[in-house]
Amino acid sequence: MSTENEGTAVPPAPSAPPVPVDAPAASAQPQPPAPHTSHPAPGAPEAPASTPEAPAAPPAQAPAPVTQAHQAPQDQPAPQGGEVPQAPTAPDASWPPPPPPGTPAQTPTYGAGGGDGFGHGDGPGNGPGEGAGGGAGGWGASYQQPAPKPGRGRGGLVAGVLIAALVAGGLGGGLGYTLARNNDGNGSTTVSASDTGGSVKRDAGTVAGVAAKALPSTVTIQAEGSNGEGGTGTGFVFDKEGHIVTNNHVVAEAVDGGKLSATFPDGKKYDAQVVGHAQGYDVAVIKLENAPSDLNPLPLGDSDKVAVGDSTIAIGAPFGLSNTVTTGIISAKNRPVASSDGSADSKASYMSALQTDASINPGNSGGPLLDAQGNVIGINSAIQSSSNGSFGTGQAGSIGLGFAIPINQAEFVAQQLIENGKPVYAKIGASVSLEETTNGAKLTEQGVGGSDPVEKGGPADDAGLKPGDVITKLDDRVIDSGPTLIGEIWTHKPGDEVTVTYERGGKQHTTEVTLGSKVGDD
Repeated sequence: MSTENEGTAVPPAPSAPPVPVDAPAASAQPQPPAPHTSHPAPGAPEAPASTPEAPAAPPAQAPAPVTQAHQAPQDQPAPQGGEVPQAPTAPDASWPPPPPPGTPAQTPTYGAGGGDGFGHGDGPGNGPGEGAGGGAGGWGASYQQPAPKPGRGRGGLVAGVLIAALVAGGLGGGLGYTLARNNDGNGSTTVSASDTGGSVKRDAGTVAGVAAKALPSTVTIQAEGSNGEGGTGTGFVFDKEGHIVTNNHVVAEAVDGGKLSATFPDGKKYDAQVVGHAQGYDVAVIKLENAPSDLNPLPLGDSDKVAVGDSTIAIGAPFGLSNTVTTGIISAKNRPVASSDGSADSKASYMSALQTDASINPGNSGGPLLDAQGNVIGINSAIQSSSNGSFGTGQAGSIGLGFAIPINQAEFVAQQLIENGKPVYAKIGASVSLEETTNGAKLTEQGVGGSDPVEKGGPADDAGLKPGDVITKLDDRVIDSGPTLIGEIWTHKPGDEVTVTYERGGKQHTTEVTLGSKVGDD
C-alpha cells in the first residue's frame, strides 16, 4: 500500500463559531390558571376561568453537519497491495526499486511538515508525519511539506492563526465546583481543589509523566536546501554524543549544501550536520554541533513485542506547533507501507510499519512513537490521508491512520549510518513485480536494465528460485505483493536465513534463503 505525506497549509478559520448542535429546544412554561373567585370585589373586572397557554418557542435549529469525505478513489490500490505499473517489469527487490507506479500523483508524501507524512507522518511528517501529496491518498510512509513562505521554496513553514472553537455541553464531575446560595442573590461560596496544577506530582506511568520525561530529549528540526526550500520535522536524542535520529525525508533538502538546526523545548538551538541517510528505510541521523554534555537519550523499546491495543504516545511539531503530544493505541502491526516525497524522480521507501491512531500531522515526521512506559517503539513517518486532503484544502491531515518505522529496524539502520555513513540493506537477489495482486510477489521474467531477473550466484539463485515463481510467505508472514516482500526483507539483516514459500506450476514449495547485502541507496 502507499501512503500520503502530510499537509501544506493551515485552513482558514470559520467566520463565526458553529451553533452548538446539542442546544436544548426552548419550551414555554404554561401559565397557571387564575384562581376562581365566587365573589369578585365590587368594580373589579371578572377574571377569566383560565389563561391560555403561551405558545411554545420554536426549537433551536442545529446547522447541518459538515462532513469530510475520506473515501479513496475507486481506482486507488487496495490496502496492502502494490501499485499497478504500466511496464511489465519491476525493479530488483534489493535496491533501488523504482517509485511505486502512479508516482507522484498517487504516491503520498511523508509525515514531516516541511522539507521532510505517515504523518512520514511532519507526515508520524516531521511527519508521522509525520507530507503534502499531490494526488489521491494511498497507503504508505508519508511526509508532507508545509506551504512555502513568500519568496522561499516549497517547504517553507507558514505561521498561521490557531482558532479554537468551544462546543457547548454538559460537564459531569470536575475537580472543583461552585455552590450558589439561593436564599439571596448577592453572594456565592466556592470550593477549591486541594492541589493546584503546579504542585501535583504525576506518576511516571501517566501520559503527563511520560511526556515530561521524553519532551526534553526531542527536537524540532529546521531543514533548508541550498535553493531555499525546506521545512520542519522532528527528531529525538539517540546517544550522548549528540546524534539525533529522524526521517530521511525530513533532512533530504539539506543533504547537499543545505542548513540544519535542531531546537530543544527549552529554546536552545544548535546547528547540525547530516551524518548519514537511508532513502529506502526513510531513516537519517544528524549530529549537533557543540552538543551539550547533559543529553539524555530516549530509551529504546522492543518493537517486536508490541501488541495491537497497546497505548502509544507521539511527540512532534504538527504544522509547526513544536512539542505537541498526542495519544492513541497500536492499531495494527506489519502494515506494508510504500511512500515517496511526491517528486517524479523520487525513489520509494518501504516499511513493515506499526499502525497507530495517535494523531500524526505534517511536522510529526521523525518524532518518537512511545509506549506507555516512555520507551521508543517507532519513528513516526507517514499518514494515510483522504484523497483531497483534510478540511477540503488539499492539505493532508490526520484521520487516525498513522504509520511508524519499528524501532528495532530503525536502530540497526541508525547504527550503520553512524559507523559507515551509508545504509546496508538485506536483499534476496531477484527482481520483483510491483503489480497490484493479492496472490503473492512474482519474480519477473526480465531484470532491470537488461540484468538477470534472478542474480546469478545470489541468494534467490542459490535457493533454487526462478523467474516466474510467486512468493507467498516469508517465514510466517503472508506476502501478497512485491512491495510487501521488499518491506519484509528489509526488516531483516544481511546474513539472516529465512524460509520462503513459493508457487511454481500450480504447486507449492518451500526453500531456505540466506539474505545478501547491498550497501548504499545507489
